[in-house]
Amino acid sequence: MILIVNRINKDPNLLPNVTLGYYIFSTCSDPMKTLGYAIKILSGEKEAPNYYCKGRGEVAGFIGDSTVYTNQALAQLLSLYRYTQITYRVIDTPLSEGKTYPTLFRMTPDDRVRYAAMFKLLQHLGWNWVGIFSSEDGSGDEDSQELSKKMSQHGICTDYIIQLITDIENDIQNIRTISKSTAKVVIVCGPYTDHFYHIVSHIPSVIGNITFIFPPSWSKINNMYNSNFTSINCSFIFSWPPIFNLDPNIHIPHMFPKGLHDPILEDIWIYWFQYLSPNLYKNYIFGTSQELNLNPPPNLTDVSFILSGCTPIPSYAYTAVYILASAAHEIYMMNNKSKQNAFQHLLHNVSNNYYRDSYGSKIYFNEWKEIVTDLFLQSWIFRNASHIFYTTISTLQGPDYLPQTFPNMSNPCFWKSGKVPVSRCSDPCLPGSRKKFGSSIHKCCYECVSCPEGEISNISDSENCIKCPDDEWPNEKKDQCVPKLVEFLSYTNDTIVSVFSTVSILCCLLTGLILGIFIHYQDTPIVKANNRNLSYLLLVSIMLSFLCVFLFFGHPVNVTCMLRVTSFGVIFSVAVSTLLAKSIMVCIAFKATKPGSPWRKWMGAKLPNFIICVFSLVQVTICVSWLSISPPFQDQDTHSYQGKIIIQCNESSVIGFYSVLGYMGLLAAVSFIIAFFARTLPDSFNEAKYITFSMLVFCSVWISMIPAYLSTRGKYMVAVKVFAIMASSSGLLGCMFFHKCYIILFRPDLNTKIVIH
Repeated sequence: MILIVNRINKDPNLLPNVTLGYYIFSTCSDPMKTLGYAIKILSGEKEAPNYYCKGRGEVAGFIGDSTVYTNQALAQLLSLYRYTQITYRVIDTPLSEGKTYPTLFRMTPDDRVRYAAMFKLLQHLGWNWVGIFSSEDGSGDEDSQELSKKMSQHGICTDYIIQLITDIENDIQNIRTISKSTAKVVIVCGPYTDHFYHIVSHIPSVIGNITFIFPPSWSKINNMYNSNFTSINCSFIFSWPPIFNLDPNIHIPHMFPKGLHDPILEDIWIYWFQYLSPNLYKNYIFGTSQELNLNPPPNLTDVSFILSGCTPIPSYAYTAVYILASAAHEIYMMNNKSKQNAFQHLLHNVSNNYYRDSYGSKIYFNEWKEIVTDLFLQSWIFRNASHIFYTTISTLQGPDYLPQTFPNMSNPCFWKSGKVPVSRCSDPCLPGSRKKFGSSIHKCCYECVSCPEGEISNISDSENCIKCPDDEWPNEKKDQCVPKLVEFLSYTNDTIVSVFSTVSILCCLLTGLILGIFIHYQDTPIVKANNRNLSYLLLVSIMLSFLCVFLFFGHPVNVTCMLRVTSFGVIFSVAVSTLLAKSIMVCIAFKATKPGSPWRKWMGAKLPNFIICVFSLVQVTICVSWLSISPPFQDQDTHSYQGKIIIQCNESSVIGFYSVLGYMGLLAAVSFIIAFFARTLPDSFNEAKYITFSMLVFCSVWISMIPAYLSTRGKYMVAVKVFAIMASSSGLLGCMFFHKCYIILFRPDLNTKIVIH
């Protein structure tokens, strides 16, 4: 500030014939002192407050100071008198209230503009568990509370918020909190405070594992105690770009031309650079209170000494003075009587006016009376006590300040331990699992549980699992859905199909062989007994029943689904009707042997043919009605088995399905009853007892099939049907024809004319 005032006074083009002066007061961050010094500036030290003497130089404006509370107090006072105030360092949110502070201007935007970039950085590095430090003056309280609230909206939780106040008991509690915390990232809010060093120095082992993220107001930390802050090496800081960089080679000689005659420069000389001054009392005070080791001063004409201990920082105070001087120059040239009102208009009217810094760059105040500038996200590395290196991670451009990308942050030089630290309340949930929140109030503290059956999670830290589509199923890791296995009785993949097919073909050939034997021996008594045509029809029906099982193999389609049950239902109805006709004919034949019996007229082929046609036609009618109203169709069962799609035939109508089976069972029951009563009739080749036994086998197979059918799913249900068809067909074949073939082939002596005893 001193430097630019002297420079402006020597500039013939800026405020010619006008000399700028200044008052400098140290407010000690005390609002009461700030107001007292402001009144002294406005009224004079010897004048009564609220009194202004025209004889003195006019006040152009106020610059400073460094805390939010002192700025608020100063802004409330200056707004009454319409004096301009420019703060060059405070970025707290409360100062953005334009109506409350109409004469306050700021050199940088609101501190909240860094939030979006901070959230992106935390998410990019996988950090969701952080601590917060708030400055001791309380100016960071609102910032820390708002930051914690907004972070929770982005899935980032706050373990603790610590206010850095000077209190022994509070320090003990804070140190205990930090030591116990698992948060490895700490976000600092508010302006710089020396008490931060007090906390850091008491728990160096813990701080050595913490990564700090500092706001722009802490940019001077690297020049203050850099020899003591190596424990916070590899931390991050948001910083505004330097509008003006102080070059020691140029400006130090002007600040210290021949000696230290200015008390403020004398303090800077001792405190900042730690050199002895001519003022022995100040040397003693600074040396004892600040524990400084003061060294003899160097040659003031040689300023290279300053380069080893001081790094350039943005000199917003320099630019603030330049802006005030530029506005004062415009007023001076206009000779405006209402100078303060014109002053406000010139600073605020950004559409028509702008000010240039010392390098000619344009500087604008936006509608919030802030200068919009870029924001740097930097990482600093302390190589030693006097060498600090900055690495710019990302340049954030206003007004949204969102980083486009981040560089590869796995470089060991970024981190104290050589790798990215982990700062999480819970370990991340890997794909295939989800978060299970417990009793903790923090959303970031959870357990990881595996996704339920049929669901996946394909990202880390998923809160919910995703249900797979009906035709897909999770893989073993449950991190992606894969097509379900398709299941049906396949010719290529199921051994049971090969077994059934082989047995069915052999039984069909055996039935054909028996049919050939019967045809060859058709004139023998045993074949002629009980109507040989009925035997031929029965053998053909049994042969077709063995062949119809092939409708149950392979990939089902609508046609095969409609033919499956209806085909074996009709075929078995014909077979059972044939046996019923045989049983009835046995009874009629016995009664017709009596002299004058009226049953003789029923003997012949018409009655059995009629019986077969009528009873088979009933089954055909049932099947046609079923197919017409609600036919079976090919269906996919995606729910019965995990990870499988069962390709099956849906009967569509349960009534139709059980009507077919029920009618077939009714025929078998009637045939069984009639044959049972006719089994003892005196006939050499009476088939009734064989029909009785065959119907007993037939009914036993299908009765036992029903519970087995209802208790299975998928291809096993189909296998039960196939087994029932083959077992009942084999039962009919064996019971009705094996003994006859034995007599025909091996006991021809028994194959003689029928004799009735």
